[in-house]
Amino acid sequence: MKIVCSQVDLKNNLSLVSRAVPSRPTHPILANVLLVADDDKNRVTLTGFDLSLGMRTSFSAEVEEGGTITLPAKLLNDIIGRLPEGEVSLSYEEDELDDNPLVAIDALSGKFQLRGVRGDEFPELPTVEKKEAFLLPISALTEGLKGSLFSASGDETKQILTGVHLTRDLDTLEFAATDGHRLAVVKTSEEGEEKTEDSPVTDDDNFSITIPARALRELEKIISGDKDNGSVALYVDQGQVVFEVDEQHLTSRKLEGAYPNYNQLIPKNFERTMILDRKQVIESLERVSVFTDQKNNLVKFKLEPDNSQVVLSVEAKELGNAKSSISAEITGEGFEIGFNIKYLMDGLKALSANDIKFQLNGATQPVIITPLSGLQMTYLIMPVQIRE
Repeated sequence: MKIVCSQVDLKNNLSLVSRAVPSRPTHPILANVLLVADDDKNRVTLTGFDLSLGMRTSFSAEVEEGGTITLPAKLLNDIIGRLPEGEVSLSYEEDELDDNPLVAIDALSGKFQLRGVRGDEFPELPTVEKKEAFLLPISALTEGLKGSLFSASGDETKQILTGVHLTRDLDTLEFAATDGHRLAVVKTSEEGEEKTEDSPVTDDDNFSITIPARALRELEKIISGDKDNGSVALYVDQGQVVFEVDEQHLTSRKLEGAYPNYNQLIPKNFERTMILDRKQVIESLERVSVFTDQKNNLVKFKLEPDNSQVVLSVEAKELGNAKSSISAEITGEGFEIGFNIKYLMDGLKALSANDIKFQLNGATQPVIITPLSGLQMTYLIMPVQIRE
């Protein structure tokens, strides 16, 4: 095998697939990336796989001799990342393949030899029976993932909650994520991406699946940039999903089990509301948060409808306290309620509108935060009980 390619192309594509390489592989081969050089198409394909998440990408190169090899991902990344821009060649002798050959990496600034492992030892990426793809607008995916991913659970014992529940209902995509303490639901429209009159959107285009948040974070990175007007092809089968964007290919297992009926958790009626400037709330939270820590992550909101303001306060007994006031449109009686400041900040930063609405009942009942314009997002957060 011998290829000559751009250092930038190799570095960028290697960086992408390396995110699917496990830091503690269950099998030694999984610490490697698979490199396939196709001399018919003059393309190089790279693959990383941890048996749950798989990423594959390809790019143009001058392939003098085709071949397949796997190379240690971290070491290869370190070498290629330190090379200056310019041409890089990778090669090995085919008759050495049975003995795990030394792959020569040549650039103007240096020469390296890296021990490879035969490519046929690398596990195949799962495949799906490719029926017609669901085409999802990148703009809708970007909005939905930004507004939901942060709410997914990081606790692997709560398997189904470590994912985002994605539902398509005709021309609407709905994203939902919860960790049991907060819930984020985003609805995005697929206007402009709908099928033509000859092929209208039907119930066959609907789906409801739960995808690991880790896979969707990688998808979010892939679609970030200048691809807002494009779409992502999604293929789904019994246990697997595959996303395809240009030359990038991401495969992930689905999360099995029934996702919670989150719509039942959202209250319909409220005793109090307050409308606030989102940036002012974030700035006030950042000011008072200097007194919060892992043991005391509580911020109190005191609603004062007579003064048209809400007072934010944090108290750390051994250190001191902080208060900050914000003007607000308040309906209903005044009272005090506590929040986990991190959960509150996560939700506020995901909202994009200037003005936001808090809808509240009692001090221990769910609170709903929504934007007054733009993204159709509902953020439910459970209050923290204030202990005097």
